[in-house]
Parts: sequence; structure tokens; C-alpha cells
Amino acid sequence: MKQDKEFLKKLSEHLEKALEVSSNCELCPRKCHVNRLKDEKGFCKTGRNAVVSSFGPHFGEEKVLVGRFGSGTIFFTHCNLACVFCQNYDISQLGRGKEVSAKELANTMLELQRMGCHNINLVSPTHCIPQIMEALLHAFEEGLKVPIVYNTGGYDSVDTLKLLEGIVDIYMPDIKYGDDERGMRYSSAPNYFSVAKSAVKEMHRQVGNLKTDDRGIAVKGLLVRHLVLPNNLAGTEKVMEFLATEISAETFVNIMDQYRPLHKAFRYPELSRSITRMEFKRAIEIAQNYGIHRICRL
Repeated sequence: MKQDKEFLKKLSEHLEKALEVSSNCELCPRKCHVNRLKDEKGFCKTGRNAVVSSFGPHFGEEKVLVGRFGSGTIFFTHCNLACVFCQNYDISQLGRGKEVSAKELANTMLELQRMGCHNINLVSPTHCIPQIMEALLHAFEEGLKVPIVYNTGGYDSVDTLKLLEGIVDIYMPDIKYGDDERGMRYSSAPNYFSVAKSAVKEMHRQVGNLKTDDRGIAVKGLLVRHLVLPNNLAGTEKVMEFLATEISAETFVNIMDQYRPLHKAFRYPELSRSITRMEFKRAIEIAQNYGIHRICRL
């Protein structure tokens, strides 16, 4: 139970480690080495406190998260990626949002639970892990019980993820690209695929394959998202091969078809159109050919 003294003590210890890491910041693979505790800002443009863009019950997520009453999403402002096609670029890159204290963030989580949300869905949390842990310490003490969802772009540090073991119930990473070069070109992320593979392995080690309750609502496990890009730029085959052979053919995968050329995508001719029906169908076939059969849609 996340309300018992032993668990809260462990969370407090992990929080201290996360704060120490953020004082010379190595929370994510970028390792900016700024002192976040003194409000210094690196790539993610976030200092001591988290910045939140919006929160509320969300009905546009995967059905296993939404259920009847919605997924309790909290959208964190800024990001440790810089995707040229980001559909939420006003939040991730332009910085729309409000700075919040740990107590305010905890109260938001508790309010979402009171509204009936089936989980707390932390969207783009990678750069705010200490702040989230501070909030969770308050929230668990006040009775937060619903599963915690870590909804990430996949560019995560294994060492930092280890601090979340037993705290996060559902990991939901994107795997955006099947090679490092495209991760750098389109998201300014060195070694993206290599980093994401290591991160997803750690996530799966912690929580295993996705499990649902008798209502079909996710309670624990790994759910991977993969956005199909035009001209096979997402490297779908490499991604599915990795999931099937190095994670599990039972991996729950959302292969997404909603790519649109937004933000700076028009500057890249190869990204300047939506995907075709055939491109999406081919991505599904690739997954199935590797034995992946737990394929969901929004």
C-alpha cells in the first residue's frame, strides 16, 4: 500500500536522491548540469518548480486508461525533446503554463481522484520527476490510491527511472524512431533509439506486461506508443523487432495514425504531409509479423 509508513519512507529517500541529482541536473540523458534547486534552467527550461499547462479528465487516451470516467491527465509544460512536428508545441516548446508548488500539484492529483478518474496520467513528466515525487508524497499521505501513469516521450535515464520503482504503476513511453540519426534530426535527441530501448527495458523490468482489472481498465504494466510517420521515418520495423525480441510479444502497443505536419514539420519535405492509409496498414502488418497482437487504438 502506498499509504503505509514503510512505502512513504522509501519514497522520501528516493525523493532526496532525485533532488540531489537535480542540483547538478542529470535527471535525463541530456545531463545539462545546471542547479535546478537554485532555479537554473537547462534544455527543458524548468527550474525548481514544475510548470503545468492543464489538467482534467481526458477521454482521448487509450480505452484501457479512459474507462468510464476518464484518465486524470496533468500536462507538464516544457519537455526534454524538441520534436519538429510536436502537436502540443505551444506547451512543450513555447512554454504555456503556470508554475505550481508540490502541494498544489498534490491537490490537483487528489481532485482528479475525487472526480472519479481511473488514474493520474503524468504527461511529459521526465524533466519534473523530483517535483512529481514531492507532490506524490503529499498526495499518498492524503489518500491517493489510483494508479500512476508515466506518459513519456521515451528519452529517459535508467538511473532516474530506478528511483520510480514501486511508485509508477503504468509506464507509457513513446518510441518515436527506430534509429538514432532520426532522433537527432527531428527531436534534437542524441542517441534517441539507444536511450529509449534501455529505458523501456527498465520500465518493463519494473512493471511487466500490461494488466487490466475486471472492467478492462489498466492497473499495472507497460503500454508503448508508436506514431507512424510518412516515408517510414519512424522506423517501425526496428521498433517492433525490438519490442518483440527484447521486451515481449505480449507488449501492449498503440500504433498511432494521427500524424499531421504541425509546428516546424513544413521545413522538412519528407515530413510535410500526413500518412497514407497504406502506410498505416503496413505498420500494423509489421507489428503482427513480429507476433505483436495486443495492438490498441485510441
